[in-house]
Amino acid sequence: MAEPKTKYDRQLRIWGEQGQAALEKASICLLNCGPTGSETLKNLVLGGVGSITIVDGSKVEFGDLGNNFMVDDSSLGQSKAKCVCSFLQELNDAVKAKFIEEHPEALIDTNPSFFSQFTLVVATQLVEEFMVKLDRICRQENVMLIFARSYGLTGLVRISVKEHTVIESKPDHFLDDLRLNNPWPELRGFSEAIDLNVQDPVAHKHIPYVVILVKMIDEWKISHGGTLPSTREEKRELKELLKSRMAAMDEENYKEAIDASFKVFTPREISSDLQQIINDNCAEVGTGSSDFWVMVAALKEFIANEGGGEVPLEGSIPDMTSSTEHYVHLQKIYQTKSEVDYHVIDERARNILKKIGRDPHSIPKATIKCFCKNARKLKVCRYRPIEEEYSNPSLAELQKYLTDEDYSIAVGFYILLRAVDRYAANFNHFPGQFDGGLDEDIPRLKTTAVSLLNDLGCTGLTLTEDLINEMCRFGAAELHAVAAVIGGIASQEMIKLITKQFVPMSGTFIFNAIDHNSQLLTL
Repeated sequence: MAEPKTKYDRQLRIWGEQGQAALEKASICLLNCGPTGSETLKNLVLGGVGSITIVDGSKVEFGDLGNNFMVDDSSLGQSKAKCVCSFLQELNDAVKAKFIEEHPEALIDTNPSFFSQFTLVVATQLVEEFMVKLDRICRQENVMLIFARSYGLTGLVRISVKEHTVIESKPDHFLDDLRLNNPWPELRGFSEAIDLNVQDPVAHKHIPYVVILVKMIDEWKISHGGTLPSTREEKRELKELLKSRMAAMDEENYKEAIDASFKVFTPREISSDLQQIINDNCAEVGTGSSDFWVMVAALKEFIANEGGGEVPLEGSIPDMTSSTEHYVHLQKIYQTKSEVDYHVIDERARNILKKIGRDPHSIPKATIKCFCKNARKLKVCRYRPIEEEYSNPSLAELQKYLTDEDYSIAVGFYILLRAVDRYAANFNHFPGQFDGGLDEDIPRLKTTAVSLLNDLGCTGLTLTEDLINEMCRFGAAELHAVAAVIGGIASQEMIKLITKQFVPMSGTFIFNAIDHNSQLLTL
């Protein structure tokens, strides 16, 4: 067997050893292993998840051979859970795999405590009644839950977790933490020791742009009453001032300073998102508080005291034109300041833990260090219970979606995916499921959808005839191509939840294979 570092090399570059370790400890339960469930779990197995348990009470039928690549002719008549489990085990023998031949609905009704043993449950192809029941169970047991469903040429993915906190949110674009408009003594001292008017042309073109900006901003403040550039004209004026100090047109360091001058204008205060987190009620910690909120409480104290309104310094600098000597020195200045800030947070976190009666060393130093490095990028995600969303959606949002041309098809599928469950509860089959019944099923589904809209407070609003006709034409089929997309999205979100890296999507993801697009609905 390949060494884990070689086997998982590509993904280790994305979520690192810490993320991979979290995956390898995770225990996943899959409900229903049709194409949607199988495709979802396949991605986790290939990624090296710790263990999987497949729950499905059905047998492999002839129809399964055309949409589920994890069963074949030899599987006909056998337990679907057993066949899929065997296939997935072959993909990665490091994953512990087992199956239970039972219908998920029966397990939800008769043995709710069963789900408490898992890190995450992924429930596929459940109807609304059992989605609501399972959501209640998983919330009570603090088990993460994802719903995934394929239905003809549409499908959905919905996360349901009480609270999910993210330290390593890894945003695509984020400003470097350089503190150019608020240099600490060591950075200021280093900058002051470098002469911007040095006569040596080689030395002049190798002054780091960080130093250029720190010194030029000080010069600017002297002539502008101690204030930073704020208007468009003042910002243009600063760029012209930087340009005037170039000794030659090929000085890349000054071009970098001009390009990076916008970093000087960035307000010193913390972002509104972070302000919301440190003002959250959970930041008032107690014995039952999670490590995340203990560290947030320490961060709040730091910002109010040693930080002077700012978070701990990240400690890294971007690549820039510079002499090796200057760059290494500058790097050490940022790293040292970052280390000092980390030790303050560490001490404050230990004191808070002691105060609430917990082991002062229960949070690993590596976790606190990672928290400090990512303090500007923290995220807290909270998801409404399914039952609450279904019984009391945001009426303003729902009406907006229904009347917005860009969202009308997505929200139409959202409504119809609920309407078909009502239909099935009333008529014991899904619309279009049997040949020759379309003429009867279409008006029935339309009546059911209008009734649902009325119950949600959207009286007078309707869905298009074409959409209702298409939903009936789907006949509740699971198409492999759609299942693969839904499974891919679901598994991606599962990895985010398990590794606690990147930000999971909020709301309900609706896939529209007819128009090849997708939407997120927040209701």
